[in-house]
Amino acid sequence: MDTMGDGTRAVRAGLPEPEQFEPTLPGPAFAAHFHLSGEPVGPYTYGRDTNPTWTHLERAIGELEAPGEPVETTVFASGMAAVSAVLLSQARTGDVVVLPDDGYQALPLVREQLEAYGVEVRTAPTGGDAQLAVLDGAKLLWIETPSNPGLDVCDMRRLVGAAHAAGTLVAVDNTLATPLGQRPLELGADFSVASDTKGMTGHGDILLGHVTCRDPELAAGVRRWRKVVGAIPGPMEAWLAHRSLATLELRIDRQCATALTLAEALGKRRGVTGLRYPGLPGDPSYPNAVRQMRRFGSVVSFVLPDRERAERFLTELRLVDDATSFGGVRSTAERRARWGGDAVPEGFIRFSAGAESPDDLVADVERALDAALGES
Repeated sequence: MDTMGDGTRAVRAGLPEPEQFEPTLPGPAFAAHFHLSGEPVGPYTYGRDTNPTWTHLERAIGELEAPGEPVETTVFASGMAAVSAVLLSQARTGDVVVLPDDGYQALPLVREQLEAYGVEVRTAPTGGDAQLAVLDGAKLLWIETPSNPGLDVCDMRRLVGAAHAAGTLVAVDNTLATPLGQRPLELGADFSVASDTKGMTGHGDILLGHVTCRDPELAAGVRRWRKVVGAIPGPMEAWLAHRSLATLELRIDRQCATALTLAEALGKRRGVTGLRYPGLPGDPSYPNAVRQMRRFGSVVSFVLPDRERAERFLTELRLVDDATSFGGVRSTAERRARWGGDAVPEGFIRFSAGAESPDDLVADVERALDAALGES
């Protein structure tokens, strides 16, 4: 059993053995090809297949996903590249795939592609473990927990148990939680998937994704898909991501603590409804979250009375960027309905707590709410 603390593991993950006069983390390997005489065997042959910088990062993410266990991680150019790699490498014509109907807004685009290939797609909400009702005969169950942006949490152990009993593979989108929040492979999932654009890298300057598997055959299918479609990350992005992992625990702990503080403050405000945060004891997701999550994430969602007041709130914020991503060191918020595709009210706000001083951030939110809701 690996007993190393999360902070220690994040700082040391994926580093090569120390070598005299060499850097602790080697710089990015910019290479389209490698010296290769004779038979094309060896770890590095062509830049679309492998890269030393990817190797270090993939080992690091694997150590965070399943400490002390043999797993294989494949990194991708974006979170959606990782999502597509799992779904499109596993499903065949005539198969059944179960998706959440309240997941990330680009997921319906993958559904359209699956259906175009002759795959039957069934959907159900994350909350209440509703996907169980449409699981019969499925090849793959896709879970997103907590869901984005609604923040519902399903009982992962229950869904995985039922799926495996029926011969169904399980993939979990773990973007919102990160491996420091929950570890899907430890809870029985076959694939742990994430957009590392968000909390894993945490600075809002990299697009990246990954898939981690215990089963080498499943991992090989995902890796082959990356090769076929060429959805590879650049070496600079991979190196920056690895560097950013060193502060993962520091960032996540501050962000989760601030998110809870903010949620508690929002719960006392008139004019704020629909408040959701899995770490609030009164939240509908809390009973499941507290059983399977170690940290509850940086994202809080709530509803303001209408579009106009939601826009006013966002305009009045001084320490928060009006931006669509989440999980970064700088707080972000957006009126989610502006994109369409999510079944949310016009005044729905998705707020991602950053690494600012909690008192400053809460004060900024309180002041912006006063302005938006006409309070003083």
